[in-house]
Order: sequence, then C-alpha cells, then structure tokens
Amino acid sequence: MKRYDLRHLKDDFYGRMVELIEKGLNVGEVGIFLFEVGDFSSIQKSADVVKAAGHDLMNSLKFNEVDWTIVVKKSTPQIQKERQEQMKAAQENAEQNAQEVEEKAE
Repeated sequence: MKRYDLRHLKDDFYGRMVELIEKGLNVGEVGIFLFEVGDFSSIQKSADVVKAAGHDLMNSLKFNEVDWTIVVKKSTPQIQKERQEQMKAAQENAEQNAQEVEEKAE
C-alpha cells in the first residue's frame, strides 16, 4: 500500500494520479490518494478517471473539511483492457439509443 498526497496540484491531479497508479503501484496493490475537494466535482471526476483507466475504486472518503481520499487497487492489464472495451461498448450503445430516441421524436 502506498499513499500519495496530490493536494498541491489543486484540481489538476487526474493525470498524475493515473500515472502514479500505472507506474507506482504493482498489480493488485492499493494506493491511497489525497486531494483537495474544491467544488466537489473532483470527487466524481476522480472516480470516473479511475474507472476509465480500468482500475478498482475501493473507497472514497472525506478526509477533512477541504480534502478527500480515494483508495484504488491496480488491476491487471487484461482486466484494464476488458473494462475499457466494456465502457466503450456501453458508450456506443447509449449514443445509438439516444439517436434512435431523437429520430422517433422527429
């Protein structure tokens, strides 16, 4: 388990967080990431970034009044690829459904 303090990056920590997961953690290892909350949009966005990268978001906790902590487990490259393909397929399906609804409305 490794702990990373990303508070100094303010709202620009997402890329660094993914980099630390990819390069700083071993497969199956857990990383704890501390970041500044700001307007709370960073909480959902950090969860989305972890999911898009194909890793496991194990927990998301308020650390104090201004900081948040997420716990991430690094997945195997195979699992990451499978999850990214599933997300892409789901997104394409949602876009297709939205287009069909729009066509029916016309």
